Amino acid sequence: MSVTNFYSLSVPGLKEFLQGLGKEQFRAQQLYKWVYEKRVQDPEQMLNLSKDFRAELKGKVSFDLPAMTQHLKSLDGTQKFLFQLKDGLTVESVLIPSEERLTLCISSEVGCNMACKFCYTGKQKLKRRLTADEIVGQFILVEDVIKAQEQKVSNLVFMGMGEPLDNCEAVFNSIEILTNDFGRNISRRKITVSTSGLIPEMWRVTASRTRLAVSLNGYDEASRSELMPINKKYSLAALLDECLKYTQATGDRVTFEYVLLKGLTDQVEHARQLWQAVRRVPCKINIIPFNEHPGSIYERPSDATIERFHSELGRLGAHVLMRRTMGRDIFAACGQLTSEFENKPRNMDISNSKIGGVARV
Repeated sequence: MSVTNFYSLSVPGLKEFLQGLGKEQFRAQQLYKWVYEKRVQDPEQMLNLSKDFRAELKGKVSFDLPAMTQHLKSLDGTQKFLFQLKDGLTVESVLIPSEERLTLCISSEVGCNMACKFCYTGKQKLKRRLTADEIVGQFILVEDVIKAQEQKVSNLVFMGMGEPLDNCEAVFNSIEILTNDFGRNISRRKITVSTSGLIPEMWRVTASRTRLAVSLNGYDEASRSELMPINKKYSLAALLDECLKYTQATGDRVTFEYVLLKGLTDQVEHARQLWQAVRRVPCKINIIPFNEHPGSIYERPSDATIERFHSELGRLGAHVLMRRTMGRDIFAACGQLTSEFENKPRNMDISNSKIGGVARV
């Protein structure tokens, strides 16, 4: 007998499913409210449904979620969660606190095909893409944990493990589920989808009415191709053209993410070249000092070098933010996520770095 995971169904998908059972369309909203608002997963407790319908649901719908197998807390308040999926594979999510928001960085794949050289996840080749219920499950389980502190996730970023636009069906289905009025009702304006530059799929971000972040990391074609193999297929120039289309269609700025690697992408001249490349696109530039991970050949620049790069972009007129480095001590910072493996490191000494405070304009 085929069993459908409830957390994989958007409201239209649930209505279609219920129609196949001969049920009324309004039952979809009832079920969404029970599951997402009241967090009831046992049909027997859904008391405004008939006894026969409750019995029927038990045989046709599952409410299975990934298993949360690890929960680490950083000195700065960041929390990292390890989830085991139904086939035993694992992914990580990160909850990032700030004064104004509580942001969940969510994974969309086990591993990644993009092979960006500075990224820990990129060293783990793609094992498989997550299903919508596995993506939604990360969100639901984290909120269940923080409910005791009377907290809720305010912002959602698809910046965890994997390339979101390499898994469009599940990613955008999960966005439909989490933004529905009868579900979690998170604002689309508070959801950001990040991409390394899969140009043919970027229109989907526009269509979803969410925000776009682009992992840039190079100041010209050669530097980006060296760090990000995708640039050899979809050039920086073509990527910036697509970003411009997004801004024209939505009225929003693109966030460009730029990792500072010691001696490679962190010089004042690189800042000038970067601004020259992107200045035609309405944007924010988010500079991210490299976060170390085992086996990396790259190094984090000195605090003074980071400051000079930041200051030069500001002097040129860029809207530049310095990403607050959160969770480095538990390998939860940008570029540090990976699946579970034998002798995986849990903690890192970060006492030698001073930069990491609040983001600065």
